[in-house]
Amino acid sequence: MNESMLLVTGMSGAGKTEAMKALEDLGFFCIDNLPPPLLKELSNLPALSPEQGHSIAVAMDVRGRAMFNELHAAIDRLRDDGVAYQILFLDCADDVLVRRYSETRRSHPVREGHSLFEKIAAERCLLAEMRESANLVFDTTHTKAHELKAQLGHLILDRDVTLDLRVDVMSFGFKYGVPLDADLMFDVRFLTNPHYDLDLRPQTGLDAPVADYVFAQPEALKFVEDVVRLLERLTPLYAASGKARLTVAIGCTGGQHRSVAITERLAHRLGQHFNNVVPVHRDMRKNITLKK
Repeated sequence: MNESMLLVTGMSGAGKTEAMKALEDLGFFCIDNLPPPLLKELSNLPALSPEQGHSIAVAMDVRGRAMFNELHAAIDRLRDDGVAYQILFLDCADDVLVRRYSETRRSHPVREGHSLFEKIAAERCLLAEMRESANLVFDTTHTKAHELKAQLGHLILDRDVTLDLRVDVMSFGFKYGVPLDADLMFDVRFLTNPHYDLDLRPQTGLDAPVADYVFAQPEALKFVEDVVRLLERLTPLYAASGKARLTVAIGCTGGQHRSVAITERLAHRLGQHFNNVVPVHRDMRKNITLKK
């Protein structure tokens, strides 16, 4: 998306709130329910200019004919002033909108009509021209909330956002307790412990002699490749479910040698497949500090 401003509108109940949450996760600066007359002023803010690298998503709620006319006028002003924008229109089948309103027990914002079906029909008529002029129309009839991020990322940014999932690879020591925020946890205490080599004991898995010691064991490299293959299968599923961060914990006894070396190698390998991989060493210095 080259345009710096995305205007999000559509049928009430079609998922604007969830869409804005997804867009925020995708890196947009999101503003909800901005009055149409303020749209032009927003585009003039220096902090939100395209030169600053910001893409803005603005949810515009049309509650009646007067506001509808204001929105059209505001969009016309953007176009006349050369502001780059796109319109994303969220749509949904009438029966699904009725079900969603029944489940949430919220009142429909449109005043025209008595029954919910009549209000939906009135709003659909009001927004017909806006839907026609939209650059992007996204039907949420069969879309679950956690699927919005991946689908909107593909539609708006034309990229596979599953690759944007942040993967934290964390080394830790079981003697200090397991990390409570871990999504996946692996125990590498099956590897021979460098702790019993007096020359290696004061070093960590970041030091080449320790890493060489660990990976001299064929099981170490095989373990890393097995975990990489597992995560290649699982991370797209986690991302598609709406998860923004995945924490993979690698544990050994003290979190100083084996788990650190494995974590570094695993993070390097995962970085060849995913955009945002961060190695974290929770307990690496604790044994050294305690000995001092």
